[in-house]
Amino acid sequence: MYRRSMDYARSGSLQAAISAIDVALWDIKGKIFNQPVSVMLGGVKNHVIEPYATGLYFTRGGNLLEKLVEEALLYKSQGFKATKMKVGLGITEDVKYVAAIREAIGGDMKLMIDSNHAYSYKEAIELAKKVEKYDISWFEEPVSPEDYDGYRRLRENTLIPIAGGECEYLKFGFKRLLENDCIDIAQPDICAAGGLTEAKRIAVLAQAYNKDVVPHTWGTWIAISAAVHFVANLDQNPGRMYNELPTMELDRTENALRDEVTQHQIIIEQGQLQVPQLPGLGVEVDIDALEKYLDKETHNDETRLKIRS
Repeated sequence: MYRRSMDYARSGSLQAAISAIDVALWDIKGKIFNQPVSVMLGGVKNHVIEPYATGLYFTRGGNLLEKLVEEALLYKSQGFKATKMKVGLGITEDVKYVAAIREAIGGDMKLMIDSNHAYSYKEAIELAKKVEKYDISWFEEPVSPEDYDGYRRLRENTLIPIAGGECEYLKFGFKRLLENDCIDIAQPDICAAGGLTEAKRIAVLAQAYNKDVVPHTWGTWIAISAAVHFVANLDQNPGRMYNELPTMELDRTENALRDEVTQHQIIIEQGQLQVPQLPGLGVEVDIDALEKYLDKETHNDETRLKIRS
């Protein structure tokens, strides 16, 4: 599929569609062999994952600082050992909110920041210098995904590890990031970058460059479960006698599409996630719930029949 579409779709929506098919095939394969996808990928090397809570978004109305602090404390009370917040409102505002959240959660909980490529290199380095003292575990997508030089220069001039890659596709995109020494942490989105098959290749490539891999994870429990099985199979990098538990992103924001359409077997207790042992991904789609979210203009009886079959 990739070779047939190379002339017009080396990245973007079609690669995301191919990724979805790839993930579905791994799920089918696991169910045929009655094995979880993590085993089919090569075995469970990490039985427990310590996900970080993604949230702390900007909202309109009310006191944003109070809302962010309250949300961060909620994640801490739920046992999460790390949380990621958004930045990108401007240097002064960002520093104020980062400082408030660090003070609220204390020094025993990791804090990451993510600007979703809101800044130029000049702005990103200014922000990084001002928040270094708050023990930031990584600065995610600080500059445009096209600005490889900005990524490299930022990484060279701040103590904060740099993360990125959710806008890259296939091993070729990550090869550019790694060759240009842009990142400390590679973040492939399994459901966009080429599926589980390509994510495995990206992980091997990243480890050859001695980089960590923490997948960007968004969407339904299909995407989340795919990331769980992927992380379960990751090699420790580097390997040592006592390793930290691996991590992955866990979206904690309200998402009816995620929670209504897919039923999963993932249990999170005190910030830790046990890798599920059911065949395939361990996810089922509620077709009746899915119909609520379909495009009503194109959804007809024939489409409904195909979905159910």
